[in-house]
Amino acid sequence: MRKVFSVQFLIALFFLFQAVMLPVRDYNTLHAEKKKIILRHADIIEGSEAAHGSFRAVTGNVVFRHDTLTLKCDSATDYGEENKIVLKGNVFFTDSSVEIYGDNGIYYPDRGVGELSGNVRGRMLDNSLAGKARRASLNRAASQIALYDDVIVWHDRQQISGEKILLHLKEVGRNRKRRSIDEVAVQGNAFFAVQDSLAVSPGVYDQFCAKSMLLRLNDRSKITDISLESQAEMLYHLYDEKRKPAGINSSSGDMIRMFFKEGLLRRVKVVGGVEGKQYPASFSGDRSINLSNFVWREMENPFKQQKSLP
Repeated sequence: MRKVFSVQFLIALFFLFQAVMLPVRDYNTLHAEKKKIILRHADIIEGSEAAHGSFRAVTGNVVFRHDTLTLKCDSATDYGEENKIVLKGNVFFTDSSVEIYGDNGIYYPDRGVGELSGNVRGRMLDNSLAGKARRASLNRAASQIALYDDVIVWHDRQQISGEKILLHLKEVGRNRKRRSIDEVAVQGNAFFAVQDSLAVSPGVYDQFCAKSMLLRLNDRSKITDISLESQAEMLYHLYDEKRKPAGINSSSGDMIRMFFKEGLLRRVKVVGGVEGKQYPASFSGDRSINLSNFVWREMENPFKQQKSLP
């Protein structure tokens, strides 16, 4: 049997339900109190029975709240016995540090895990990083965001791409209420490109690639070190102590480790099957020396020249 209620009748019914089932609460929940899933708004609620159990559907300007996480969508269905909420249309997850959008999604309140699919795009609210993918997973307990399938993210003048990118966030600041990314793990066709800020001519990029890559960042979102593993390659522009071009280094090996200070490369270690080549500074900006998979895709950034999405 299917029931459809008007908004006014729904509100009255919902408060009556609270009085019977949750007499001490002053908010609407779609799960038991321990789940703390709060329904902030919906235009219509529909209750129904199915072979696998009862479910509750909400439609129109749907807004949920789970602790510090806000979830928005066009419509959602809460499957209480399965501990999941299926979200459809203009899905939006956000907290005090990150916002992520998708066409559809699923949220598991008991695990604090959300999944997004379709045109997935997201960014850190401090604008330190933005990206896009076809699928994403948000794990609140592990403080991780996983991006899948044709993934690309932008970090300042840096571009990172791969088949899967795993972002780990940590609490920073005096009150520990803000989070920033401290690790970026890239799996499958990992590529990292950096626009050379010291180059005189535009279109000059330092480039790094491997099967897998790990970048570590400090509290100010500056890269401290990079590890490239399996079929590792790098193309890096060198400068002397007066910041004048001193050549371009191309190296490859089984593993490459790079260490940075204040965003500048200070030390490189190449291990296993080492090969290298040195180009004169006159090759700066010459596309013929770029690594084979290099493509600068900044114009694909969904947040470029935008403050927020509608």
